[in-house]
Amino acid sequence: MSQTPLVLVDGSSYLYRAFHALPPLTTSKGLPTGAVKGVLNMLKSLRKQYPDSPFAVVFDAKGGTFRDEIFADYKANRPSMPDELRLQIEPLHASVRAQGLPLLCVEGVEADDVIGTLARKAAGEGRDVVISTGDKDMAQLVCKHVTLVNTMTGSVYDIEGVKEKFGVGPELIIDYLALMGDKVDNIPGVPGVGEKTALGLLVGIGGGLDEIYANLDKVPDLPIRGAKGLPAKLEEHRDMAYLSYTLATIKLDVELNVEIEALHPGTPDIEQLLELYEELEFKTWRDELQRKHKAVAAKVAATPSTDLFALPADATDAAANTSSEEPAAERYQTVLEQADFDAWIKKLNKAELIAFDTETTSIDAQQAQLVGVSFAVSAGEAAYVPLAHSYMGVPTQLDRDAVLKALKPILEDPSKAKVAQNAKYDINVLANASTPIHVQGVKFDTMLESYVYDSTATRHDMDSLALKYLGHSTIRFEDIAGKGAKQLTFDQISLEQAGPYAAEDADVTLRLHQTLWEKLATTPSLLSVLNEIEIPLVPVLARIERQGALVDAKLLGEQSRELGEKLVALERQAFDIAGEEFNLASPKQLGVILYEKLGLPIISKTAKGQASTAEAVLAELAEQDFELPKVLMQYRSLSKLKSTYTDRLPEQINPRTGRIHTSYHQAVAATGRLSSSDPNLQNIPIRTAEGRRIRQAFVAPKGYKLLAADYSQIELRIMAHLAQDAGLLDAFRHDLDVHKATAAEVFGVELDEVSSDQRRSAKAINFGLIYGMSAFGLAKQIGVDRKQSQAYIDRYFARYPGVLAYMESTREKAAEQGFVETIFGRRLYLPEINAKNPALRKGAERTAINAPMQGTAADIIKRAMIAVDKWLAESKLDAKVILQVHDELVLEVREDQVDTVREQIKLQMSSAAKLDVPLLVEVGVGNNWDEAH
Repeated sequence: MSQTPLVLVDGSSYLYRAFHALPPLTTSKGLPTGAVKGVLNMLKSLRKQYPDSPFAVVFDAKGGTFRDEIFADYKANRPSMPDELRLQIEPLHASVRAQGLPLLCVEGVEADDVIGTLARKAAGEGRDVVISTGDKDMAQLVCKHVTLVNTMTGSVYDIEGVKEKFGVGPELIIDYLALMGDKVDNIPGVPGVGEKTALGLLVGIGGGLDEIYANLDKVPDLPIRGAKGLPAKLEEHRDMAYLSYTLATIKLDVELNVEIEALHPGTPDIEQLLELYEELEFKTWRDELQRKHKAVAAKVAATPSTDLFALPADATDAAANTSSEEPAAERYQTVLEQADFDAWIKKLNKAELIAFDTETTSIDAQQAQLVGVSFAVSAGEAAYVPLAHSYMGVPTQLDRDAVLKALKPILEDPSKAKVAQNAKYDINVLANASTPIHVQGVKFDTMLESYVYDSTATRHDMDSLALKYLGHSTIRFEDIAGKGAKQLTFDQISLEQAGPYAAEDADVTLRLHQTLWEKLATTPSLLSVLNEIEIPLVPVLARIERQGALVDAKLLGEQSRELGEKLVALERQAFDIAGEEFNLASPKQLGVILYEKLGLPIISKTAKGQASTAEAVLAELAEQDFELPKVLMQYRSLSKLKSTYTDRLPEQINPRTGRIHTSYHQAVAATGRLSSSDPNLQNIPIRTAEGRRIRQAFVAPKGYKLLAADYSQIELRIMAHLAQDAGLLDAFRHDLDVHKATAAEVFGVELDEVSSDQRRSAKAINFGLIYGMSAFGLAKQIGVDRKQSQAYIDRYFARYPGVLAYMESTREKAAEQGFVETIFGRRLYLPEINAKNPALRKGAERTAINAPMQGTAADIIKRAMIAVDKWLAESKLDAKVILQVHDELVLEVREDQVDTVREQIKLQMSSAAKLDVPLLVEVGVGNNWDEAH
C-alpha cells in the first residue's frame, strides 16, 4: 500500500502573504485578524485535499539565524514587522495547535531550512512530499518526489513546472538566485544582473556559478544585452556571487527530533478552538463548530484524527450556516447538495412570497458574472446556493445552468410574488446569465418601499434600512471582502463567509418588506405611488438599461482631439492674460494670479481665510467682465466635457453588446426624479455646440432612426394646474407662447409687440419663481437693478394672482403638516419648514413650492414610460426606448415604422396625466440624438 504524501506548510510565507493580500479584518475591539483567517482558510483547503497525510505547519522562530552571522545585512531591507501583523502571530499559532496540527519552530534556522530537511529525508525514503509555499526559493527543493503548491494561487510546480516558470530546472535555482540576488531577503547577487541576464548566463554556459566563472571568456559571445562588459562585472563581484549562493541555499541537515509518521494531526481541542474563535470573532466558524461538536461528540471521542473541517457526511448538514448576529433565531443554509436544493425548490413553489437576491462579481449589472443566488420564504429562514466560487479549495458546487434551469419557471412565473432589494439589478443579472431568466412577479422592492415612505432619508441601502427599521447590524460586504484595491470579488470569498452574508441579504429583505409594508399601509396615497408608478417602472428601466445606446467611438475620439486643441489654446490665452505660465488647476497659483497680480475683487473666502477660486466665484467675476475668469470658465467647462464624456464614453462601451449602458436610479432624488450614472446622461449640456456634438455621437444603427419625445414646459403647465390661475390656464389652453404671454402681461405691451429680450426676461421670471428665485437673483439673471426686478415680480403676481395664492397656501400647508405632495400623492418631508433659522426656513419654503411641480413632472414621465413600454410590447413594432433624460424619452425605431411610433408616442405621453391644461409633447427624428431635437 503506497504511503500518503507528507504535507509541509510554509506558515511564515503564508502569514506575510495573507496579511498583504487579504482584507484587513479586525474585531470589535480592534484586534487584527485578517491574516489569521487567511492562513486558516488555506490550511483548511489543504487538509481537505490531503485528509490522511502527515502534516506540519512550519514557522520562523524568533531571533537571528546562521545567515545573519554570515552576512550582517541579510534581510536588512525588510521593514520592521507591522504591529497589525505581529499581533496575529500568537493567535495563529494557538489556532493551528488547537486544531491538532503539528507546528514546528526551530531556533537558529528559517522555516525553509526545516521544510528542506524534512522534505529531503522523506524523499530519500521514497515518500512523496507536497510543500505548500509562496516563496520562489523553495523551487530548489523540487525533485522526483517533491512538488510545490501555492494554495493562494492554485499553482503547482513539479520539475517541468519549475523549468517552465523560471527557465531553468530546480538544480540551477540557487545559482539563479545567487546571480540576480533577492531584494526581499537582501541577498546582494551580482550588481546589474537581473532575471534575464541571469537566465541568459545559466542557459548560455550550460551550468551554474562554477561553470560560468570557469568560462568567463565565452560570456561576451552570449546573446545577452551588455554581454561584453559582463566578465569584468562578474569577476569584480565573484565573492559576492558565492556569498549569495550560500545565503540562498536551503539547509538540508537541520537537527530535528521529529519522525515523519509522528506528524499526523491529532485530536482538535474543541474548547480551546471555541475560545479562540470567540476572541477572534470568527462567529460563523464558532457556531459551525458548536453544532458539529454536539452532533458528532461520540465520533470525535472515538476518532482522534477527526478533522474539525471535514466531519463525516452523516454527522450533520455540512452546508448549514447560521447568522453571526442571531444564531438562535436565524436558520441559514449554504446549499451544496442536490437533495437540499430540491427541498428548497419545493419550498419556493409553496411560498406565498419569495425574497431573492443575486451575488455577483461586479456592481455593473451588464458586466457582472453570477456567482450565486439566495432565497428566503419566512423570517429567519434563508438559503444561499453558490454557483461559481473559484478560490483554491472551494467545495464542489451545484451546476450553475442546472440550478438556473430549475429556478426559471419559478422566477418567470408572474403569479408567484417576489420581493428584492433594488430588484432591477437582480433582474438584469439574471437576464444576462448563461441560462437567461426573465424575472416576473416582482411585487415589492424594499429599496423603493423605503424611498416612497420617506424620500428625504439619505440612504435606502439594505445595511442602513436594516439598522433603521429592524435594529439589526448586517454583515457588511467590506467585512468579508475587504476594502479598496485589495477588495475581493464575491467569487473569491470563502463559502463559510459568503453563505451567511448572502442568505442574510434575502432574509433581511423579507423582514424589511414586512416592516415597511405595515408602515406604508397606513397611507393609501403612498401605496398608490409605489404600486402604480415605482414598482411597475422597475422592469421598464431594466429593459432600457439592457438595450443600451449605440455611440460612435470614432466621432467621440475626433471631438476629444478638438477639445484638447481648444483647451491648449485657452491655456495659452490664460497665460497671455496673466503674463506668465501657471497651473490652471491649482487654486493656490490661481489665487495669486487673480488677486495679487491682477488685483481682481475678492468676492468670498475659503474656510482657511484664503480668497476663493471656486467655480461660483469665477462665474461671478466673469459676469463682471473680467477677462481671465471668462477664459477659466470656458476652460473648466470644456475640460469637464472632455474628461467626463468624449474621453470616457468610448471606454464605457460594453464589449459584449457594443453599446453604452447607463444605470438609472429611482431612489436618489427626493422629488422622484430619475438620475443616471456610468455614464451620467442627465448632465450633457444641450445649449452649447460642444454638448450638442456629444449628442451627435449617440447614433441610430443602419436601417433605424432615433426618435426624441420631450414634454414642453411641463413644470409651468403643472404650475398652471396647481395654481388654477385663469391667465396661465388660458395661455396654455389656447396654445399661446406662455413666455411671450407673460412678457405681454409684465411689460404691458401687446402680444405681437413683445421683443426677444422681453420674452427672455419673462422666461426667467416664469422659471425663476418656480424655483423660488428672489428679486436679487432675478435682477442678476436679466441684467436689471433689484428695484426693477422686484417691480417685475410684483406685476407678475398682479397679473397672475392665482400663482401667488398657491405659493402662500403651499407654505402654510407645509408648515402645518411638515410635507408637500405631488398630484399623485408622492410625499416630500420638510424637516426645516418650521426652523428658527430664517435661512433654513426660507430654503424649506422654496422647496415646498417647487417640489410638487418637480415631483409631479417626475411622476408623469415615469407613468409615460410604463405606458409606452406596455404599448411597444403589445404592438410588436421594432422600436425600443434607449434613453430617458429629464422630461425626454429617446427611442430607436426602424425607419419604416417611424411615423406610426411618432403618433403613438405623442398619444401615450400626453395621456400620462389629466391636467387642466394640455400636456404638449414635441417629437423629433434623426440619425443621431442631436438631429432628433
